[in-house]
Amino acid sequence: MVATPDDGTGSAAPAPRSSRAERKERRARARRERAAQRAAARGRKPPRRERGGKWTDAAHGSAKDLPPPVMGWAHRDGGVSVNIPHVPEYQATTAQACGLFPFVTSSKPPAVGTPIGRDLLSGEVVCLDPLAWLRAGLVTNPGCFVLGQPGTGKSTLVKRMVTGAVAFGTQAIILGDTKPDYTNLIRYLGGQVVRIGRGLDRINPLDAGPLGASLLHLSSEEREQLRWEVRSRRIALLMALCTLIREDRITNAEEVVLGAAVDLLDERLGPQTPPTVVDVLRVVEEGPDELRRMARAEAGDRYDERVDDLVFTLRLLCTGSLAGVFDGPTTNPIDLSAPGISVDISRVGAAGDKLLTAAMLCTWSYGFGMVDAATLLAEHGVIRPRSYIGVMDELWRALRGAPGLVEYADSLTRLNRSKGMASVMVTHSLSDLEALASEEERAKARGFVDRSAITVLAGLPPRELARVNQITPLTQPEQELVSSWSSPDSWQPGTLHPGRGRYLIKTGAERLGIPVQMTLTGDEFELYDTDQAIRRR
Repeated sequence: MVATPDDGTGSAAPAPRSSRAERKERRARARRERAAQRAAARGRKPPRRERGGKWTDAAHGSAKDLPPPVMGWAHRDGGVSVNIPHVPEYQATTAQACGLFPFVTSSKPPAVGTPIGRDLLSGEVVCLDPLAWLRAGLVTNPGCFVLGQPGTGKSTLVKRMVTGAVAFGTQAIILGDTKPDYTNLIRYLGGQVVRIGRGLDRINPLDAGPLGASLLHLSSEEREQLRWEVRSRRIALLMALCTLIREDRITNAEEVVLGAAVDLLDERLGPQTPPTVVDVLRVVEEGPDELRRMARAEAGDRYDERVDDLVFTLRLLCTGSLAGVFDGPTTNPIDLSAPGISVDISRVGAAGDKLLTAAMLCTWSYGFGMVDAATLLAEHGVIRPRSYIGVMDELWRALRGAPGLVEYADSLTRLNRSKGMASVMVTHSLSDLEALASEEERAKARGFVDRSAITVLAGLPPRELARVNQITPLTQPEQELVSSWSSPDSWQPGTLHPGRGRYLIKTGAERLGIPVQMTLTGDEFELYDTDQAIRRR
């Protein structure tokens, strides 16, 4: 019970009138504020700000402290919103948006080259081009090694790189398309497609191509140097093919005989007519005095003993499983002016691994010879200088064909930087390289990865990442990220593979990798799709 003051009459004194009026005014003001907010929410005219920060309620015409509605006014341009909408994203340089600098984001990935996707961590656009990165000083050589399980999108990444390179003026050379994965893309880009196989195009392993044709533009001294270069290429490729057929290395005496046969044919046919394997076989069987002296077997029986195995090996190249592919002149010479070139050897694969490996070796030799010829002609002002990107897909199939083939591939790819050529090697696993016969060959195969300044990893299991870590150091979070892309975590049909279109780009031991998510657009869905045959069936 509350005591009240007594006025002498025995009754309680009434409360002051001023306090009652204030409370009543406050309650009325609150009712007016709530009514004004409800009226504004129903689309009526919102309050208007006056001087001094006051708001005037149009319904009551009084100036008072009236805050705007929390969610905005429900009319046009009133700002009403239940939640924050998804707004468009804009990118600009610091010169254009200097008022927003410094940005509160991570360091930007390289924006030099072909856009391949967005950084999975920052959302920034990531670009990749070995030649552009070399020009910008980001890497020391234009080699790129792509590693990943089947179906994770290795070919898709390489096709995006090829498309961007052609757009920048680089000539793309697909050195042996085994499936084929790149034929439709090269046709779409306006390039040249050479289809190797029985009843199709034929390639002469001893054809120097544009390299031999460039002799006309050289001085006598340069012509002599180039002649020795062409000779060494022919002998090296002949040795590689003989090693493949025999499944063993050829002897020193046989190598001397092959060199003498090539020299003799060069004198007989002239520099403008390349010899064929059939011509070499015919000369070795004839056994002229020059070859007998080089073989140190002037007597007929002794010479036959020296070249007996070599004759059978060359004959298998002409009449065995490789007949009709490498035993004649080149039928579709490479066009130096084409924006891209794809040598399709998918029809060769049906005849066996030996024929496929031989086709890849011949394709590599012919393609690198073309690059050398173009570089030489550009130095003499005959053609304009160009850059090149060479794709060597299914690398493991060529290296495991026979002993000694790793040395040949190593010699072809070692000097790409001086030629202005980026090389992109693609394979499924480092186990493909570890399956080679000798430790020496395995070390040379691992050198392909060591010499590649850029390593791109798609979905790989932890055991494979342990092998990669021995060559290209990976942090533990990087290994966990790549291994999480290796297989789906659900058995539900139609589940998207977690590694499809995701890649980790590594450059050097100290730099952190760049995780990228690629998104296809427009015609890329059809041009980059390697599963069309499965879906059609």
